[in-house]
Amino acid sequence: MTDTVGDMPASHFAKRNTVAASSNVIKPAESGKGTTALQGDRSRQARILIALLAALLVAVALFSLTAGASQASSWSVLKSLFSSQINPDDITAQRDHIIIMDIRLPRIVLGILIGASLAVSGAVMQGLFRNPLADPGLVGVSSGAGLGAIVVIVLGSTFLAPVLGFLGMYTLPLAAFIGGLTTTLILYRVATRRGRTSIATMLLAGIALGAMTGAFSGVLVYIADDRQLRDLTFWGMGSLAGATWIKILTAGPIIALTLFAAPFLARGLNALALGEATANHLGLPIQRIKNTAIILVAAATGASVAVSGGIGFVGIVVPHLLRLSIGPDHRYLLPASALLGASMLLLADAVSRTIVAPAEIPIGIVTAFVGAPFFLWILLRRRGLLDL
Repeated sequence: MTDTVGDMPASHFAKRNTVAASSNVIKPAESGKGTTALQGDRSRQARILIALLAALLVAVALFSLTAGASQASSWSVLKSLFSSQINPDDITAQRDHIIIMDIRLPRIVLGILIGASLAVSGAVMQGLFRNPLADPGLVGVSSGAGLGAIVVIVLGSTFLAPVLGFLGMYTLPLAAFIGGLTTTLILYRVATRRGRTSIATMLLAGIALGAMTGAFSGVLVYIADDRQLRDLTFWGMGSLAGATWIKILTAGPIIALTLFAAPFLARGLNALALGEATANHLGLPIQRIKNTAIILVAAATGASVAVSGGIGFVGIVVPHLLRLSIGPDHRYLLPASALLGASMLLLADAVSRTIVAPAEIPIGIVTAFVGAPFFLWILLRRRGLLDL
């Protein structure tokens, strides 16, 4: 039976994705210098783009350091970054140093980690499902993490008070991560039979688990008081406002580990684009690749949602844009997604805290304004309603 996502067979996406890869080996041509070139080979273009994206990330990070309600100048930023001591009589310099080192810099580091993890998770899921509309939220990780956080916010002053008092500020991130991990384990139990995981069953089970966790979240929201409702609303739309070095030390190692491990899946994801049968004939451990991919996505998405709340569309928009420009080769798609995802989230964060300064709007609203129209464009294009 052919796995499907929506009403489009996965094999269609696989065939379309493998056109560029196959052209690398079946269309040799003689270059002007007498060397053999490959028509359709985008590896050089991909390497150039990755270098440009790295430079873009540095530029966006520097811009984000100077953007905000405070009037900290670029010179103050440089002095704060490279000066070990601040004149105690210079009140302005001390203020700028605190703003930059304790507020903006942790926010930038956390934004880079979360943006990269969401984009890479999206690229991995799209390669695994062989469909550009796949997203980590489809397997219930985000909704499970959200339920864990809602439980702490609403019930933290009741029977969970001793736990909240013991763990303190770690309670919310830990509950969100446990919620995402629990959802993933249930998903695996449902979708795996005799040691083999069905992608189609996993997708359908993820949608069902997302609906179930949404129902439990709705019950908790219904019994929440006004203060808790405000916290839930702001957390649900996502924000980097609470970024601290402690949060980075909590979620950062998990995210960094997943970002380091993801490129090792590139060869397997490229083979899966040809179909599971073909990948098996190539001698690849397909089941191990699928298991590893799902665990990495669960860890990265769960840790990200735990410290930033719900930030949508990064995992769909970034990989799809890059796939249009450099092709489906995951050797280049995964690192490029990490760089562009980090830059996109930093830009969205800069907009969220400057557009209505000194207040700020949730970053999830900014990403939704960009991502939702793009998602509709993908749907219309796949339906053949747009000739683009």
